[in-house]
Amino acid sequence: MTHTTDSVLAWLRENGSEEAREGMLRYAIPNDRAFGLAMRDMKAYAKKVGKDHDLALALWETGWYEARTVAAFIAEPAAMTSAQMDAWAADFDNWAICDTACFHLFDRTRHAWGKVPKWARARSEFKKRAAFALLWGLSFHDKEADDERFVDALAWIEQAAQDDRDYVKKSVDMALRAIGKRNRVLNDAARDVAARLAADPARAPSWIGRHALRELESERVQERL
Repeated sequence: MTHTTDSVLAWLRENGSEEAREGMLRYAIPNDRAFGLAMRDMKAYAKKVGKDHDLALALWETGWYEARTVAAFIAEPAAMTSAQMDAWAADFDNWAICDTACFHLFDRTRHAWGKVPKWARARSEFKKRAAFALLWGLSFHDKEADDERFVDALAWIEQAAQDDRDYVKKSVDMALRAIGKRNRVLNDAARDVAARLAADPARAPSWIGRHALRELESERVQERL
């Protein structure tokens, strides 16, 4: 079956529900451009559509939340250009689409590592979040990256921890904990950063540091490492 922008939008519209659309607000996901579908349904549908980079780009341009989510699943990481990644990141308007794109697509591209420091300096809350959601994804999926890359990334985390905007703060915490669970060397390095942040008198870095330390020093994590 050949899928087009119109056929995908038609499927999303037909399978959406007002109840699910209203429920999005409880998770701080804007619903003014949404049909109301569960993530599991979008994932299953994207799998049926298959990889199609041109279709992904067209779906992204529609502006619909579910269309953009499907786009993130069907886009080809090898075909994703640096400019396309920047354009999508500039469109992020909620944590859900940001994290989906970073964790299922961007972290598999050849441009991923170069985007982290660039986006970490962004003014936009969700573009800045993308830097650390991307780093979180890389810590799980980039099996070839050496420890030095992640140690260097801890400097970006420590600097961004001063940003008290909620969606930035949570992504910084998420990235710090993910790096610290990668191996013993990185656990030690991440715990050093977390300890400094926990001692910071400012609210955002203190929260990040204390929250990260609880997990990184936990018996469960230490035994696994």
